[in-house]
Amino acid sequence: MRSEQQLVAAVDASATRAGFTLDAGQRRLLDRLACVAATADQKQRRQPTPRGLYIYGDAGRGKSWLTDALYAAVPTTQKTRIHFHRFFDELHRNIHDHRTEREAVDRAIDDVTGAGRLLFFDELHVHDSGDARLLTRLLENAFRRGITVLATSNYAPKDLLPNPVWHHTFEPGIELIETNMELFHLEGPTDYRSLRVDHAVGFAAGTWTTRTPVALPPRSEATTAEVRGRHFPVLATRPAHLWVSFSQICDSPTSTIEYLEWARAFTTWTITDVPLLRDSDLEAQQRFINLVDVLVDADVCVQFVSTHELVTFLEGATRRPDAFRLASRMQLLRQVPA
Repeated sequence: MRSEQQLVAAVDASATRAGFTLDAGQRRLLDRLACVAATADQKQRRQPTPRGLYIYGDAGRGKSWLTDALYAAVPTTQKTRIHFHRFFDELHRNIHDHRTEREAVDRAIDDVTGAGRLLFFDELHVHDSGDARLLTRLLENAFRRGITVLATSNYAPKDLLPNPVWHHTFEPGIELIETNMELFHLEGPTDYRSLRVDHAVGFAAGTWTTRTPVALPPRSEATTAEVRGRHFPVLATRPAHLWVSFSQICDSPTSTIEYLEWARAFTTWTITDVPLLRDSDLEAQQRFINLVDVLVDADVCVQFVSTHELVTFLEGATRRPDAFRLASRMQLLRQVPA
């Protein structure tokens, strides 16, 4: 393992290459991350707990970037990074694979987390009681095996699963977090996504355009995209490029399962006819939020096509629990006027 100083220097070098300087809060976080990560592979620790770091705060403050950079700087191969949506997708598939075995859930969790000493769980949020129970099992598994856990979230532990009807189902998970992890609140007035100017690659290379008409594929290219035996209509598929309308991908019964598969298959997307989010039903709103989560994590370049300006679209994106995260991420896009 690298020393704390070496890990800090490696992340500083990454920030310099990216063209920015860490602010005071980010630097304090980096020091804590380096301290926790530097001891992740030690068999003996002076203090058995906390065995991890839970980082929370508003969207766009640098939580994921810093933890990603630190994770990349840790030289061991005994580490695993999982994203919220990808974790549950892989977990459900592995539970199915182990369905005939005893303790199928724990076996599936072992498959997802691997045999590493360091686990990075990005974008931890809980709004579903079923997810809450599985996440609690993950935390129990990780801490029982002595894994060092790094987690980022927009929510303080006590605010996870905020629905008062179901909050009690995640109280055991909250207790595990607060007992086994140091809590770090990354504060700051600046959403750094609103300041980003590098639109060279990935999601930040995408656009929000109101330009009409946009060159769309001819109707003859309309087809279906298949995922695990289910077929979904789309406008077109070309090598590494998916064309789909908002209605096709958010008004129909799609899920993060499809989004994850398509994010792996297509590095460029065009999503047309994006309405004001407030004019969509709540399920379509949540699907769009989940879709953007997946596309940002996979760093897919997307052209969003709408008759509405982005600022107008975002003004109406307030009816879902994670809409603030969507608003922050959409600021990465270049806006192309009509």
